[in-house]
Amino acid sequence: MKFAFTTKGDPKSNTLMHKMRSQLLEFDLIYDEDQPDIVISVGGDGTLLYAFHRYSSRLDKTAFVGVHTGHLGFYADWVPDEIEKLVIAIAKTPYQVIEYPLLEVIIRYQHGGKETRYLALNESTVRAVEGTLVMDVEIRGDHFERFRGDGLCISTPSGSTAYNKALGGAILHPSISAIQVTEMASINNRIFRTVGSPLILPSHHTCMLKPVNEPDFQITIDHLTLLHKDVKSIQYRVADEKIRFARFRPFPFWKRVRDSFISDKN
Repeated sequence: MKFAFTTKGDPKSNTLMHKMRSQLLEFDLIYDEDQPDIVISVGGDGTLLYAFHRYSSRLDKTAFVGVHTGHLGFYADWVPDEIEKLVIAIAKTPYQVIEYPLLEVIIRYQHGGKETRYLALNESTVRAVEGTLVMDVEIRGDHFERFRGDGLCISTPSGSTAYNKALGGAILHPSISAIQVTEMASINNRIFRTVGSPLILPSHHTCMLKPVNEPDFQITIDHLTLLHKDVKSIQYRVADEKIRFARFRPFPFWKRVRDSFISDKN
């Protein structure tokens, strides 16, 4: 088996990474940063997001596993005290593959510019460069509403516990193949109206955003912030690709939700 690491970069994470690497090499596993079968993320959820984007071209060949060195994470199910156990599991135990849905983002441009495509593990957000965002929202090709407000957040089920939750969105179990559209401070008065509630779209539905006035936007793809100019439309749907996690033991989603937001243990 070929393995690789991503690390948060702090001394604690780097020390754990070097220790695990030495132990895995002793088991005759192969270190390969370019074509790993398994990527071990040491840090937090942000570190795993970085790993996902680094290996997004190998999602059908690479599985991810996380070791968290700070607060409890949604993607990292191992702690530093368990790294010897994890090393033995990686070296000796066939792992279960768990797949989570991803968000596909396709941005098309005016004047025939080449479209760009992104994958997001958590979410994508859209904001105006200045002032209020005004967007026509289409669902399955039909006009749904004209949104006015600070912005829109489109999230995956696994990302529903991140920024989406802070905006008042629902928490979705990652076994549900869907995306969620959540408003950021929408304007609602006698003249302007939005639905005001998060929208959960199944995998065969597409959400299209079309600019009404300004064509330039700040668009985030997980932790990446990008300025896109002369935008014609932004299309969101459940991606055909999925992220694959290597599971060596149960990692119940609702337990993670409870431990992260309700339980005193962290």
